[in-house]
Amino acid sequence: MDILIKNGRILDPSLQKDEIGDLYIKDGKIQKAEKGLETKADRVIDADGCFVMPGLIDIHVHLRDPGQEYKETIESGSAAAAKGGFTTIVAMPNTVPVIDNKDRVSYVKNKAEMVSPIHVIQSGAITVGQKDQEITDIEGMVQAGAGALSEDGKSVMNMKIYREAMKEAARLNVPVLAHCEDKSLAGGGCMNEDEKAKELNLPGICNATEDAIIARDIILAHDTGARLHLCHCSTKGSVEILRQAKQAGYDVTGEVCPHHFTLTTDDISTDNPNYKMNPPLRSEEDKKALIEGLKDGTMDVISTDHAPHGAKEKQGSMRNAAFGIVGLETSVALTMTELVEKGILTPLQMAEKMSYNPAKVLGISKGTLQEGADADVTIIDPKASYKIDKGTFVSKGRNTPFDGKKVKGRVIFTICDGNIVYEYK
Repeated sequence: MDILIKNGRILDPSLQKDEIGDLYIKDGKIQKAEKGLETKADRVIDADGCFVMPGLIDIHVHLRDPGQEYKETIESGSAAAAKGGFTTIVAMPNTVPVIDNKDRVSYVKNKAEMVSPIHVIQSGAITVGQKDQEITDIEGMVQAGAGALSEDGKSVMNMKIYREAMKEAARLNVPVLAHCEDKSLAGGGCMNEDEKAKELNLPGICNATEDAIIARDIILAHDTGARLHLCHCSTKGSVEILRQAKQAGYDVTGEVCPHHFTLTTDDISTDNPNYKMNPPLRSEEDKKALIEGLKDGTMDVISTDHAPHGAKEKQGSMRNAAFGIVGLETSVALTMTELVEKGILTPLQMAEKMSYNPAKVLGISKGTLQEGADADVTIIDPKASYKIDKGTFVSKGRNTPFDGKKVKGRVIFTICDGNIVYEYK
């Protein structure tokens, strides 16, 4: 099918392009990108008043497959991603069993090719079983298609193993996606360590839990030449450390999740597991620092840390509930509502944080609308106002603190390799 997108606001960070124009798509590629195209097409999309940007890329997603398919599957998770505007996602390796060898990487790759409407890139674990004792066959996993390394869900605390893994990552030119958490500091914490935690009589997690490991990982990456990407940064300290590292010329990037730039610990009024995520919601001061980091370019990427759970895992007290919330179907609306509508990010900067920069972190030739590029395109209606309704989610997960929140901005088309994989109706 060939597609002509007319009259849209074309947002292409690779060219710093923000103008009204048309896109013509054929044979899975962008053939033309200019104003006033009159080319005939099988499908014409009138994008008047809409943002047309490179297909969104989420480099931090939990698909729970293999092993916990009752929470999510490759099929349901990638369908939720398509609805959320994403044409490429990176799956974390903390499945059951862990994605720690080439055969398990191949399992996800092969299954995604069969059932996913979008691109799924699997990341490989850094230690066998994520047990922090033995390095994985990194080269074998990369040869099987792993596009990144991560121990997400925890940090590699064995620095000798981590240093060797970073050397391998540098040699093979794959990024390390780092979950930064000192477990000995986190203890049994379930929310930010502050007055609200005392009020709710819940154990807290201090900022140093994150900041100390971020500093350590940056030092190790610089020592080994690895490309380091800091996942789900949540503290003022993480922004300041990353800013200093970049000023010193270190090759490191960082991401912020929508829940961390939207909510704070003050939004937790009761012991509600839907507000339990790792790292936790932080203070207003931390939130402001994250937003400023996104605005000034210190923070490169917006990712979801999409973490679906079954209903039982998110019941009872935050003390015992699982960490994590879903995010694929709310990310665009929260970014539009909290950052673009408030003038913190321009629409072009949103495209940069959600497509172009993630592509650069991964080292893939996406995140652009230039002629000849893969036809991965997301079309967003910035004027659409509605309430988030978890009952409409395609994801199997319903664990969100945003149910009922008024938002602005809706994905109306997701196009992957020239195919319409989601259309709002």
